[in-house]
Amino acid sequence: MMRRFSYVFVILSMLGACGSMDIEDFEGTTPELKLEEYFLGKTKAWGIFEDRFGNLRREFTVDIEGTWDGETLTLVEDFLYSDGETDQRIWRITKTAENTYVGEADDIIGKAQGRAVGKALNWNYDFMLKMKDGELKVRFDDWFYLQSKDVLINKADVTKFGIQLGRATIFFQRVSSQAVKAPAAEDGESSADDHARQSHLGRSQEAA
Repeated sequence: MMRRFSYVFVILSMLGACGSMDIEDFEGTTPELKLEEYFLGKTKAWGIFEDRFGNLRREFTVDIEGTWDGETLTLVEDFLYSDGETDQRIWRITKTAENTYVGEADDIIGKAQGRAVGKALNWNYDFMLKMKDGELKVRFDDWFYLQSKDVLINKADVTKFGIQLGRATIFFQRVSSQAVKAPAAEDGESSADDHARQSHLGRSQEAA
């Protein structure tokens, strides 16, 4: 009996290990996801939240405005829930290396940590979830998958003490993007260019 139990335990452990996804599995996949590029400008999102049994609990839409200053991506997210409730979250996400990000928001506990590889991003953080009778500290394990330059899909497992409480699924669609402004020319370069144009104009008038 004990031998049979041990065998079943080993099989279940192996299945659990096989089921865990690793961000490195997405090496070389395309299109490549860069948060500071995808969320620049306006984005619209539609989402649902299901409980651990798969029952639909909430539906919502999000209007997102993103700006990038070369170091920090600021996302202003305005939520509208199907019951009429509204909410706003402002993310400040810093790119710490080529593929890693750190994020902060008012209802995030500590800092969110994220890593992007290929078309995917894994994003983890602790969050104060609003309940009818208060707040509950939960853990979010977010996965983002870029489908095209305009379409992004997100699934987030919500857990407490390692026990899954529910899952959020969100579909993002870019509405507009802002062109990154080229740095202004140095004063010396501008003066030299103006001088060259004036000299060319003078020669043209003399030839005429």
